[in-house]
This record gives sequence, structure tokens and C-alpha cells, in this order.
Amino acid sequence: MSGPSVTMSPNVFAEHVTDLSPGDLSDIVDACIQAIVEGGGFGWLTPPGRPEMEKYWRGVLIMPGRHLFVSRVDGVISGAAQLLETPSNLESQRHSAQITGHFVAPWARGGGNGKAIVRAIEYFARQQGYSVLKLDLRETQKAAIALYHSMGYVRWGINPYYAMIDGKMVEGYYYTKKIQEAEQ
Repeated sequence: MSGPSVTMSPNVFAEHVTDLSPGDLSDIVDACIQAIVEGGGFGWLTPPGRPEMEKYWRGVLIMPGRHLFVSRVDGVISGAAQLLETPSNLESQRHSAQITGHFVAPWARGGGNGKAIVRAIEYFARQQGYSVLKLDLRETQKAAIALYHSMGYVRWGINPYYAMIDGKMVEGYYYTKKIQEAEQ
């Protein structure tokens, strides 16, 4: 089952998914492993084993308040991102949600996959009543930084101790974007 899709070209589109077929699970694991190996994974520096990765993606689908979006090229999953709803106990921040875990497989980069995923997330978030999206990125994720900047996301903060990669501290950048007026 999936929601509305965003089409970037005749063979590239993104959608909200609520389940993964065995073929889709294999595709998302392959794309994720390739992204991690090429340095564009989210959080992981080295890919975990396939069983652990499959368990991770199955878990994403069943977690309350977590929504999975995928891009596809000719029907094959080529990238993904997640939208995290703000927990109900943070009532003063219920107007915002967070984008996390965004990646595109190396073979699909430059074809509009990343932008299609973000557009699908923004559309879904507006439909759910969110007025602000936020996210964070490592300074090493140059393509993602350029993508979000080009789509109107504003960097509002820097954490100089965000991540440790190969024994070196790496900065993290925090972004936000107002996607619609807040509902009263």
C-alpha cells in the first residue's frame, strides 16, 4: 500500500509506502548498502549484514509515527527517507516533523531521486497538518546539503561534535523549512 507519488521523469518517482514486498525489501537493502559503501548512508559507516538490514527496514514500517518514502527508477527502489512525527508529549512542537535517513543509491544519483523523495515528504507532511520540517546532516554529505539548500531549507545551527568518522570529529548542520502556515 502506498500514498500519492511524485514523478520527476517518466522513469523516476517517489512515494510513501506502508509495506515492502520481498522484491522491494531486497531493493531497499541493496540501495542502502551501496549508499553506505559510497559514503552516503545515513548513520552507518559500514553496512551491517543483510539480515540486520532487512530487520531494520521491517522495523521502520511498524514503528508508530515513522513514515517511509522511497524513490524508484523503472520500478526499482533507488533511495529512501523517513518522516518522524513529533511525539505527543512534545505538544508545543506538534507543528513540526523531522526528515531522517535520506539516501540515494550511487547508481541513481543525479536523476532527481533525492528531490522526488523530499517533495513526496513535504506533500505528505502538509496533508498531515505539519507546517515545519527539520533535519540534520553531516558536513561530509555535500550533495544532500546542496539538495536541501536548493529546496529552500535554511541552515540554522552547527554542532562541531556531531559525528566521529575515522577518528575525526565531523560537524553536523541543522536545517528547517516552513512548508505551510500553522493550523490554529
